[in-house]
Parts: sequence; structure tokens; C-alpha cells
Amino acid sequence: MVDDQLSEALDLVEVRGVLSSGIAERGPWVARVPAAFPYTSSAAFPLKFLAMVRGRARLSADGVDGSVELEPGDVAILNRREWLEVEGGVGDGPRREILPEVGLSSARLIAADSSVDDLLIGGRVELNPAGDALLLEALPPLAHIRAAACAAGTLRGRLDSLFDEVTRNRMGSAFAIRQHAQLLLLEVLRAYIDQAELPPGWLRALTDQRLRPALRLMHAEPGRHWGLEELAREAAMSRTTFAERFRAVAGVPPLAYLSRWRMLLARRALRDRDIPIRSLAAELGYASESAFSNAFKREVGESPLRHRHRVRGELTAAPAEPAQG
Repeated sequence: MVDDQLSEALDLVEVRGVLSSGIAERGPWVARVPAAFPYTSSAAFPLKFLAMVRGRARLSADGVDGSVELEPGDVAILNRREWLEVEGGVGDGPRREILPEVGLSSARLIAADSSVDDLLIGGRVELNPAGDALLLEALPPLAHIRAAACAAGTLRGRLDSLFDEVTRNRMGSAFAIRQHAQLLLLEVLRAYIDQAELPPGWLRALTDQRLRPALRLMHAEPGRHWGLEELAREAAMSRTTFAERFRAVAGVPPLAYLSRWRMLLARRALRDRDIPIRSLAAELGYASESAFSNAFKREVGESPLRHRHRVRGELTAAPAEPAQG
């Protein structure tokens, strides 16, 4: 099923939504900030998102023609942008320049009046290095996900639940906000898949009805020596038609996709398991440890052993995650 395969892929690339800032303003206002705000580098977190809780605003960013109108429940994802401008509010008087509130526990956000204030929250999408390439290639510079186009108001409902946790400041709210942010991100990705014409890549491949049977086989048994004939038969296509469709949808041939999938599994195994390199190579279908090591180095840029030492060292050295907001 699409959702099962999407969940598996999101687990592998470790997608995580993290809230970091917000705006609560009334009257005419404009915020002009680096896309990395409140961080120092957009390269560290190339994917940012903005969610319109209440009110309306106009969003523009570098490298994007025109602007998008954000309505209540809408979410925008910014992909590798350097700066953004958000403009909102109605009424007389000059438009005030503001900066978003850092964190979600500021008095301004908690005391916001949803009947008159424009409410906007922002955050980042965190991914592991493998996920960066996969998700960044699947998203345009600015993706606008419209709440009005979502079935049963699921996106707006998720956003309302999240902001309710922010403003009520109850026990366990930091934990709840993290969970709501994750679910909001999932709803955003689902809505984007439904609303957008996806470019060739893994996200489009996971949603393709005709390729799904073959993908299910490769995901279920990544170490098996799959041939085009067998995969095409499972997808009820000729060998040629299957190969052509797969390349058009996924952006790579079937066996190249399988190799990339194996590398995602290998990265996770090297980080989380104490499995010997030779055993991991056999598990993923490589004839020898050297064949696996060569393939891994081509894809990742370092040997499996060096990768294991580096990522485990980074995990050990990483500081504890600060409280949300």
C-alpha cells in the first residue's frame, strides 16, 4: 500500500518536523527574514515550512516567480531558499516591519487573539543525509499546500490541534507539540502528493499505482537478485514498457532504484546494528564484502566502516535535544 511504503521511506530518511518560530500580529505588517531564521545557515536545514493558523498573508521568496496567498490552514514548504518575505494584516497606517518570535512559548504567541490576530508558525524539516537528497529532489523551491483542497479539513484540523497545545501550555505540552509537528508534516506530504504534479523521483514512484507491485517486492526482499523480467511480470507489463515507465516515474532505472534503497537500509544498519560488514553485504544481496563496500562508497562517499564510526561518534557527541519552544 502507498502509505505503508511511504511510512517505510520516511522512517529510513528520518523525517522530522520541528517548530521554531511564530508570528502573532494585527494591523498591517511585514516580515523580511533569511530563510534559515532563527538559525545561522540555510544549508544546515534546507527545508523550512510556514503554516497559516489564522488570517491571511502573502509569501514570496528568492528564486520564485510571484508570490503565494496563504489562507487559514495553508502550509508552504521552502526548499533551499535564501530569504523569504511574508506580508499580512489589514487596516490603516504604515506596514510595520517585524521579526518572528523565536520559540513557541513567547507571551505574544500564547496571548494571541485568534479573532483579530494573524497567526503564523514556522519550522524546519530535519532529515538524515540520505533523506536530504531524496526529499529535496521531490520538492519545488516553494510548495504551496492548500487546506481548502484537503479532504475533510485534515490539514487545518491538525494545525488547530497543534496551536491549541502551544497556547494552553499544559503539562506535557512540549512532548505533545513534537508529536503534532510530526503528524502535521505527514499531512503536508500527503496533501502535497495529492495536489501537485510530482517530478520524477522516489516520492512519485511510491505513489504510482502501476509500479507499486514491483516496488513492494523490492522493498520486501531488497537482498534478492531481482531481474527486470520478474519485476515487469509483477507489474503486469512487458519488460520494455516496465523499464521505460520506471525510469520516467522514478528518474532512474529499476535496478538503480534498488541499489539506492539498499544503501538507505545499509546506512541505518551501520548506525543502529552491530552486524559485521560481510554479513550486511550478504543480507543486501552483494556477492562479497568488497562489492558492497565499493557500491557504498560510490553512493555515500566513504567506506561502510568509516561511515559507522563517524555517525556513531556524532550520536555520542550530540547534545541533548532542548525542550520544544
